[in-house]
Amino acid sequence: MPLTPLLQQLLEVGNGAALGSMAVAFHDFESALHFSYQGDRFFHAASTMKAGILLALFKTAEEGALKLEDRLHVRNRFRGIADDAVYRMDPSRDGDSDVYKQIGRAMTLSDLARAMITRSSNLATNLLLDYVGLDRVREILEEAGVDGVKIQRGVEDEVAFQHGLNNEVTADGLLDLFRLFHEGAYISEQSRAGILEILFAQEYNSMIPAKLPPGAKVAHKTGEISNICHDAGLVFLPERKPYALAILTESRGSVESRHKAVAAMSEIIHRRVTLS
Repeated sequence: MPLTPLLQQLLEVGNGAALGSMAVAFHDFESALHFSYQGDRFFHAASTMKAGILLALFKTAEEGALKLEDRLHVRNRFRGIADDAVYRMDPSRDGDSDVYKQIGRAMTLSDLARAMITRSSNLATNLLLDYVGLDRVREILEEAGVDGVKIQRGVEDEVAFQHGLNNEVTADGLLDLFRLFHEGAYISEQSRAGILEILFAQEYNSMIPAKLPPGAKVAHKTGEISNICHDAGLVFLPERKPYALAILTESRGSVESRHKAVAAMSEIIHRRVTLS
């Protein structure tokens, strides 16, 4: 890709934050401006893969195989996909503690979905992945034409991880996924509205939304683990169509420096899009 002014600005931010790797993609629904840098490079998905499970949940509900208000027994016991052995989630590694308080009780699928996205609950994620089914989640992503979101195991399935079964995403793949949440015929308008309502409630907002103007509304999903720091979503601005973006980074720098780098890249994209 030629070193355009936009790419130069993004790379300067990445270099300043000592990012080992980065990928950026965005699509503006207002102007049809489309950009992708390293968009086909796979990264560890971290929690961004949860947006793929959200799509699968709503699509399965749309098909009538489940209802979002169905209640699911909350447990902390899962089967590894590589060895079929039982494993349990470690609450100290989870971004949300509330779902653990419900173990032995039941929660609605919609409440689990909200916990999975807004507070990135790993326990809610595995419960929903088990309920919808790993194969069905993959099938739905394939049907939807989302090639760059690979969901292969539940969270904390360490044996599967050791066997090379890892959840991975590309910036282009996440961009395609979030574009589905705004356009196209794959899911209904009702499903789209329900998905966006959950994504708008995201509680971790130190990246894509952090440096946007006060009128911006962001429906997004973050992902962080070890040296990985991602954010992807839709940005809605007054009196124009939204734009979708995905920013993926890998770095051994501080969490704060990575958050600031993603926020700065989001601001650069916002300026470019609103100049179109």
